[in-house]
Amino acid sequence: MMHIKRFIFAGLIATIMPMGVLAAGSGFPLDRAPVDFENKASLQRGAQTFMNYCLGCHSADYHRYNRMAIDLDLTEDQVRENLIFTTDASGEPTKVGSLIENNMPNQYAKQVFGVVPPNLALIAKSRGADWLYTYLRTFYLDSSRETVGVNNKVFPDVGMPHVLWELQGWQKPIYEQAADSNGEEHKQFVGFEIVTEGQLSPKEYDKLVGDLVNFLAYLSDPYKLQRERTGMWVLAFLVLLAIFAYILKKEYWRDIH
Repeated sequence: MMHIKRFIFAGLIATIMPMGVLAAGSGFPLDRAPVDFENKASLQRGAQTFMNYCLGCHSADYHRYNRMAIDLDLTEDQVRENLIFTTDASGEPTKVGSLIENNMPNQYAKQVFGVVPPNLALIAKSRGADWLYTYLRTFYLDSSRETVGVNNKVFPDVGMPHVLWELQGWQKPIYEQAADSNGEEHKQFVGFEIVTEGQLSPKEYDKLVGDLVNFLAYLSDPYKLQRERTGMWVLAFLVLLAIFAYILKKEYWRDIH
């Protein structure tokens, strides 16, 4: 019985613990992602970045284009003209009611990358929005990585290339000598230095990544706003019900006394 209680308690802790705290287990401090589902403009920009830079390798096939159009305040024509770049099995442009899939067969992806790139529909749930936001901003040049040529502070020895390098540019880590509690010196990471400038300034790139992560967070939980609004009405109803129940209880007990 004691083992069952411990298991249930551990499950509850894992459920209520923020994903950002769990993701911080890598040891690298995570930056807060600007997730705001009310910001439709940010979600629209994030969707555009996702379709242009992510959908070539990754899929998000738990979600449909037309559902996204409704949630992001877009018309189906806007989605069809600006966000759909794939074709169906017959070679025709993907229909707006289709799932958000790419055109890369899994077998080909496995031959090229060694593994099928993960589905990004739930990545913000599994990794955490803060993890993604920090991850996409901490790629750096690493000549020892012959395959991809880069590494990542949040995900050491990452297998994914830096697909946004043209926008961010190339950067390298800066280290300084520091002493630990025992007085032993070691290299301590203090920041990044730009080696090759990208198309965007650091501030502009951070904003682009923030919009992208905001969109990925939306893909992972598209009914969040609706659920929260419904939850508020339910709580208001329960409070009102409790008031009437208390009044009724007082009325019953008055007759008893």
